[in-house]
Amino acid sequence: MPDGDGSTGSASDGPAAAPARGAADGSRTPEGDGRPGSASGAPSTTPAHGTGDARSEGDAHPDRAYAGDPHTAPTSGRPEADPRPTATPAADRPDAEPRRAAPTSAPGASDHHPEPPAPAPAAHTPTPGHRPLAHSADGKGPAPQRPEPRGGLLMGRPFGVPVYVAPSWFLVAALITWVFGGQLERVLPELGAARYLVSLFFAVAFYASVLVHELAHTVAALRFKLPVRRIQLQFFGGVSEIEKEAETPGREFVLAFVGPLLSLVLAGVFYAAVQAVEPGTVPGVLLAGLMISNLIVAAFNLLPGLPLDGGRMLRAVVWKLTGKPMSGTIAAAWVGRALAVSVLIGLPLLTQSGALGSDAVDNVGMDTVLDALLAAILAAIIWTGAGNSLRMARLREHLPELRARTLTRRAVPVETDTPLSEALRRANAAGARALVVVDADGKPLSLVREAAIVGVPEHRRPWVAVSGLAQELTDGMRVSAELSGEELLDALRATPATEYLVVEETGEIYGVLSAADVERAFVKAMARPS
Repeated sequence: MPDGDGSTGSASDGPAAAPARGAADGSRTPEGDGRPGSASGAPSTTPAHGTGDARSEGDAHPDRAYAGDPHTAPTSGRPEADPRPTATPAADRPDAEPRRAAPTSAPGASDHHPEPPAPAPAAHTPTPGHRPLAHSADGKGPAPQRPEPRGGLLMGRPFGVPVYVAPSWFLVAALITWVFGGQLERVLPELGAARYLVSLFFAVAFYASVLVHELAHTVAALRFKLPVRRIQLQFFGGVSEIEKEAETPGREFVLAFVGPLLSLVLAGVFYAAVQAVEPGTVPGVLLAGLMISNLIVAAFNLLPGLPLDGGRMLRAVVWKLTGKPMSGTIAAAWVGRALAVSVLIGLPLLTQSGALGSDAVDNVGMDTVLDALLAAILAAIIWTGAGNSLRMARLREHLPELRARTLTRRAVPVETDTPLSEALRRANAAGARALVVVDADGKPLSLVREAAIVGVPEHRRPWVAVSGLAQELTDGMRVSAELSGEELLDALRATPATEYLVVEETGEIYGVLSAADVERAFVKAMARPS
């Protein structure tokens, strides 16, 4: 299932609990013009072509756009003249700092796992105002990348994949210790208070077997060259966060099946071990409990509905039959939703009727309430996971529509000592919306930050050189014009910034790509029906 940063995950279940292979919804972009200092809120779709300058939509008046006038109407037309400038001496600059546009807060969202259903194109969320939030508080550069949520206590890195124990695990460990301790009191009353130590050992051993289940998914994913972000043990089992979808239905089926298969193998191992010990002893009770728990994990995960492993297996089968992964996702997600309703209604009825091995209950007591609560939690996890699977499938279907070449803004190159007013005049004449600072040989050095331009009053622009408003280019801020879809998002996530230099394969400057434009195009694509 997709997860925090656009990943897919597989999950295994806790004792009589459903796995969570969850994904979450992406950051949402406010409506309105949605531009940081630009006159047009729509991303570019028809970049111009030529030499020496970047190509993007030439539909905005750059001087007005950079001035941050929200009422500026877009203009049309794009002069064909080569806008590459010659060096222009800059006048003396005042020492005072340029005034900055005040940042505003942006909405965000989170769910069972950090949403997106899609990873954000960059560490940046546009606001209804002009200044992108990716800038630091002093307005002089990009803000540091937010540290990725670790997901709890790091336990190790098997196969190079970090394993975290979420804080919610300690709650379920205490619950298992209490419940299993009560059962031990009836089976082994001579243990006394020591039964809770045995119960705690059982809780740890059970989640160790859950970890083996998740490692099976991880090893299969790595075998298929699919990156795994992390494994997390949490309240209802574990989650393997696999960042990409399998390329074929066969690989998808194998990737999903290996988890339940390992749980069945573990159940068999514990069954064999039970035969070798004396029944009615602590080792016998522990091994029997682990055998039954792993059988429950395997059986529950084989149920044919997303987000369970059986749902991914069903998705792979429908994908193979129809040739369309989206059809497989839709089928498995709706089966998952039907399964959620069945769990919500059926589990309390089964436990109350005694069909699961306990005595039938005629009255409503605490056990009945707990069974209903457990069923509601499991049903909610399955229903939410199925919906997240549908959203992630829609995301992946629309990702190819994000192309660097069509989202890039046209730009003009200016030398370091060019006054801002002169640079904006040249951009206006060329119909461009971005400025690239170059050296005397035309080699790009930095990008003039749009938010910094917005903060410079018009009367000061003749006295401010573009170099004082520019951000130095790093290797990660140079992206190929040929990038699209997931490759483009991966490139932007690797180096969070508000603007990127887009270059041709020959190294020629193509233009400037704004993270805000990518995010607007992303949200627009997600809003379209599949």
